[in-house]
Amino acid sequence: MFNEVYDVIVVGAGHAGSEAAAAAANMGSKTLLVTMNLQNIAQMSCNPAMGGIAKGQIVREIDALGGYSGIVSDTSAIQFKMLNKSKGPAMWSPRVQSDRMRFAEDWRMLLEQTKNLDFYQEMVSGLLIEGDKVVGVKTSLGVEVRGKSVVLTNGTFLNGLIHIGDKNFGGGRAGEKAATGITEQLVDLGFDSGRMKTGTPPRVDGRSLDFSKMIEQPGDENPEKFSYLDTTKPLKEQRSCHMSYTSALVHDLLREGFDRSPMFNGRIKSLGPRYCPSIEDKINRFADKDRHQLFVEPEGWNTVEYYINGFSTSLPEDVQFKALRSVVGFENVKFFRPGYAIEYDYFPPTQLKHTLETKLVSGLYFAGQINGTTGYEEAASQGLMAGINASLKVQEKDPFMLKRDEAYIGVLIDDLITKGTEEPYRMFTSRAEYRTLLRQDNADLRLTPKGYELGLASEKRLKRMEQKHESAKEFVSFFESTSVKPEEINPILESKNSSPVNQSGKLFKIFARPNIDMDDVRKVKSVEDYIQENNLDREVIEQTEIQVKYSGYIAKEKTNADKLSRLEYVKIPADFDYSKIKSMSFEAREKLKKIQPTTVSQASRISGVSPNDISVLLVYMGR
Repeated sequence: MFNEVYDVIVVGAGHAGSEAAAAAANMGSKTLLVTMNLQNIAQMSCNPAMGGIAKGQIVREIDALGGYSGIVSDTSAIQFKMLNKSKGPAMWSPRVQSDRMRFAEDWRMLLEQTKNLDFYQEMVSGLLIEGDKVVGVKTSLGVEVRGKSVVLTNGTFLNGLIHIGDKNFGGGRAGEKAATGITEQLVDLGFDSGRMKTGTPPRVDGRSLDFSKMIEQPGDENPEKFSYLDTTKPLKEQRSCHMSYTSALVHDLLREGFDRSPMFNGRIKSLGPRYCPSIEDKINRFADKDRHQLFVEPEGWNTVEYYINGFSTSLPEDVQFKALRSVVGFENVKFFRPGYAIEYDYFPPTQLKHTLETKLVSGLYFAGQINGTTGYEEAASQGLMAGINASLKVQEKDPFMLKRDEAYIGVLIDDLITKGTEEPYRMFTSRAEYRTLLRQDNADLRLTPKGYELGLASEKRLKRMEQKHESAKEFVSFFESTSVKPEEINPILESKNSSPVNQSGKLFKIFARPNIDMDDVRKVKSVEDYIQENNLDREVIEQTEIQVKYSGYIAKEKTNADKLSRLEYVKIPADFDYSKIKSMSFEAREKLKKIQPTTVSQASRISGVSPNDISVLLVYMGR
């Protein structure tokens, strides 16, 4: 049936699998995407949204490298918001509400138009292994497909178990069966595995809700978009979300079902996402709070189905229904389906290299929830990197890795393989020590040249990035070289309660004041004339403002990153014997032996390895 040997076989077509397949195929590798149901490619299993705090930066990075998530997020968006605009630009995070059905359809159309990519619908039940190398996959029907590399992106399907109250049944998500066979084979091969939990809230009929009792949550007045390409456009119309609150009564009604809750009666033993807890977990952990926010999110442009963000639960369906009917605006609510929790297998990511290739089996890559992460964006970025590296390995080229000061994707992967995770990992801006450098506005400047070298980012994308970079650089120079007279600038300064000047000075110095923004300096005729004459777009204007106002912070962080990155170039031999370093702590020796860091910098980030241990290591290595 399959006579050819594929370069890359991707198992699973969620967000990780879709990006992996697209990346490998676009880099010229003959790729096969195998999934249990081709109708569910890139399905949004949980909330109908992309981006958010730190996650929005990841989507921008995927787009800058030449991935598809940003493009699909734009074409299927029904609302756009830039979060944290009241804070500095390092915290700004784009987010869209998505049309769930259009999102999956747009992804499938893009994949079907991708050269070098084949599709097959079947459950993969095992891997073909020869020695310490993967050579293909085997399906539940006994079909064997040969491949030079395999990327596993199984999501929540590996031995998935769905819980609703005291009922449980096998499944990868609602209405779909679990995947079996792979975990057992990998454990036999020597891999460690574990169990994690995630959950989802009820979906309800919007026709049964009273939105007049809720707080409207509209999109931005001037919406932006994710992709740096000009082939997608910002929204001209948007759908609003709404907000309501739980109450003490709602909490009491939910507590009535705690004795039948799989979270509290011992049926669920695995850990769920710390930063996206179930409603029963929130009530239990934050007993002093008498209400919690609920965001009522439309599932698309035309559907009446709504997602109740903040009400994730595995309580019995009758308890869910009774409690939700006591929320303001939900008095007559009708369910499309109840919420549920799902337990699934994952593999601690310390068993991976920075390329996401497993240490035990050559040519085998893991991406997404199989590595212990949660979220579409985290999964998609891992899929992209795994697809890139699987393709590079087959082509016998150097691997591609991103450092912590280059991308949130680099932070994510380094955290996973260096520190591991025992609960579903979610990205936050606080995890990135160089977040001033890793802003959502400059992902193209950081990563598009790399994507172009890989063959993922097009020449058009590269030239657009170079034009933006050059235009912003010239606009900054304009501010540095152009003076403004007191009589022109003082009325603007006084209107902002900023100290007036008594002699002409450079616009750069005025603009750098913390309470003066671009809208203020555009009132200076020479500034507005420059913008109009050079036809500068929003991206260039925004980039210029950030470069002027935050230049000191950016330069300082860059210096710190350069200092610390020197240890990135101090390589540790693959066969290094830590047991010989008796002056190093026992814990450090054990951790270093287990994780096998490739650089001294990576070794320094391992939990349990102290600065003194690193000093001893450097001395032992003759550094």
